[in-house]
Amino acid sequence: MTDRSGERMELLMKVEGMTCQGCVAAVTKAVQRLDPAAQVSVDLEAGRVAVVTDAQALDVAQALGRAGYEAEAMTG
Repeated sequence: MTDRSGERMELLMKVEGMTCQGCVAAVTKAVQRLDPAAQVSVDLEAGRVAVVTDAQALDVAQALGRAGYEAEAMTG
């Protein structure tokens, strides 16, 4: 997975600590605070978040970390 600043791409993030719909809202808000145009899809059961954004994967992970979740980009 290569991050290219300024170009929208889909990132798949593994996110630890999500347990409820409140977490879904918090994760979505954290990503959209970083990129208001981001499209966020949360799979609560799998602990995954898909984000379509022009932000870097590291920036998204850090935004989720500030919201209280441990996150890392998934490759595959």
